[in-house]
Amino acid sequence: MSKTPFVTKEKLEEIIKDYPTPFHIYDEKGIRENAQAVKEAFSWNKGFREYFAVKATPNPFLIKILQEYGCGTDCSSMTELMLSEAMGFKGEEIMFSSNDTPPEEFAYANKIGATINLDDFTHIECLEETLGFIPETISCRYNPGGVFSISNSIMDNPGDAKYGFTKEQLFEGFKILKAKGAKRFGIHSFLASNTVTNDYYPTLAKQLFELVVELKNETGCDIKFINLSGGVGIPYRPDQEGNDIRVIGEGVRKVYEEVLVPEGLGDIAIYTEMGRFMMGPYGGLVTTAIHEKHTYKEYIGVDACAVNLMRPAMYGAYHHITVMGKENAPLEMTYDVTGSLCENNDKFAIDRELPKIDMGDILFIHDAGAHGFAMGYNYNGKLKSAEILLKEDGSYELIRRAETPKDYFATFDCFDIFNKIPFDKA
Repeated sequence: MSKTPFVTKEKLEEIIKDYPTPFHIYDEKGIRENAQAVKEAFSWNKGFREYFAVKATPNPFLIKILQEYGCGTDCSSMTELMLSEAMGFKGEEIMFSSNDTPPEEFAYANKIGATINLDDFTHIECLEETLGFIPETISCRYNPGGVFSISNSIMDNPGDAKYGFTKEQLFEGFKILKAKGAKRFGIHSFLASNTVTNDYYPTLAKQLFELVVELKNETGCDIKFINLSGGVGIPYRPDQEGNDIRVIGEGVRKVYEEVLVPEGLGDIAIYTEMGRFMMGPYGGLVTTAIHEKHTYKEYIGVDACAVNLMRPAMYGAYHHITVMGKENAPLEMTYDVTGSLCENNDKFAIDRELPKIDMGDILFIHDAGAHGFAMGYNYNGKLKSAEILLKEDGSYELIRRAETPKDYFATFDCFDIFNKIPFDKA
């Protein structure tokens, strides 16, 4: 089975004349259609909001598209908060879900009116000491412990995860927060990553809804929202069937009406914090074959590396590869597709059956729209590549330029060496 790129070989050849490979490219049409589908899937809930996980794809051009569909931002750091504020997101449109949080980041989040989602019981004291008070609206992250095994996923063992309150801590935390002045409460939980099943959100929702009923009855806290966080995944492999967000939304609605409505809690807002589902399939890494090697295996070397897409090296994650122009060619070769880092795990594919690849062939690496560019780094002195938006009308726009050697050395500007770098010769 195969996947079909959202861009043609001819269009890529046109783009490459202006912006050489490697680069990430994003599909505006796909992003918009998916954002609309998410909005419609949860339209039954009056207070619904998707808080896009900025960490997945921190590009303001792309986030601006989601903003048009009513999305907020889910931030995990000072810089993500700063980006959100600069883009015009206001107050409750920003969720600050951080862990091991520096106090100054709590202060900044409060300053811009973001909803603070506490990751740990001890953070209650830290927050109060930092601000001098407890905000009237506050959220807490819940970790039920044990093992959550609805599907294969990166994190399906909450008991081993560093995140969240235990159940006992959560109840005690709500009581303390209420006594210290909190008036509006939220609960947040994230149990698994990249679930490819329509059952994950409804299953998680049922656990959280039942917990909220207990919390309400025992603490008397006014719970305003339940944040299902992320975890809704995408089908990286061509033989996987993707999630149907409308089926997922309907599944959550049924549980909502079964559990919350009879308890008089039918006005609670549902929030999500999806990143991968919102952007993953609508981005690809475009790279060119520049070397071939015949030793104990057959290797194809490309001009991208793990700097551009870290997931295969970090997780052994699968990303489908299309050799542009050879979509229907027989899969007659078995290759390792590699980058140029001085690490043997710098491979986009291992023992992958592909058409015969010639030097100069363009490879499209699928599903790199989330946790792709964002996880990039500068090991080996490598520079981050450009990001390009394929617009609905077929035109394209540079939405982040490629790094230059001057960018790489910019933080050395306090040393004499900065003035000795031959930037004009790079």
